[in-house]
Amino acid sequence: MISAVIFDFGGVITSSPFEAFAHYEQSHGLPKDIIRRTNADNHFENAWAKFERAEIDLATFDALFAAESKALGAEVPGRDVVKLLKGEIRPEMVEALRRIKQTFKTGCITNNLPANAMGSTDGRALYVAEVMVLFDHVIESAKIGLRKPDPRIYTMMTDKLAVDPKTCVYLDDLGVNLKPARELGMTTIKVTSGAQALAELEAATGLKLR
Repeated sequence: MISAVIFDFGGVITSSPFEAFAHYEQSHGLPKDIIRRTNADNHFENAWAKFERAEIDLATFDALFAAESKALGAEVPGRDVVKLLKGEIRPEMVEALRRIKQTFKTGCITNNLPANAMGSTDGRALYVAEVMVLFDHVIESAKIGLRKPDPRIYTMMTDKLAVDPKTCVYLDDLGVNLKPARELGMTTIKVTSGAQALAELEAATGLKLR
């Protein structure tokens, strides 16, 4: 039995920022995937991790990310990366969320940056209010100082929703973030496209979402 569906935001409710990364790299003559490789290198303690936990400010992130990317082959200013994070809302996922909310509890766990947190200037554009109200609870890494894949962030959500992890479905576009959810007993869906995610979500919940 399913009691809750928990979503990542970027790359799930919105299109993947990886597309914006790739376009930026190509237009600036940078090595392919330099931004993603910098994000992934030492991913618990790198500039990205520290910024998502709100341990550093934008200026420090800008400099640290530039240094880390330079060490991997090409210098990329952190400020430029922050601007690439706004994906396009996937209307089909929002409609699915509306339908799910009629039957199950809903949550959102998002790794984000202080510069993109809800309530910030950029955050208002990144997190569309009409979508966010469809979640019973939202957890933002930049506001709690904790980020995925730390298992505690998933437990915080299930505690807030008052549900057993074994009765939850969790969607994310990153495998590293799905692993802790799966280990807690959640049904996990790795999102590669809206259509694929909806098909798996329909199978997991038994609901017609399209």
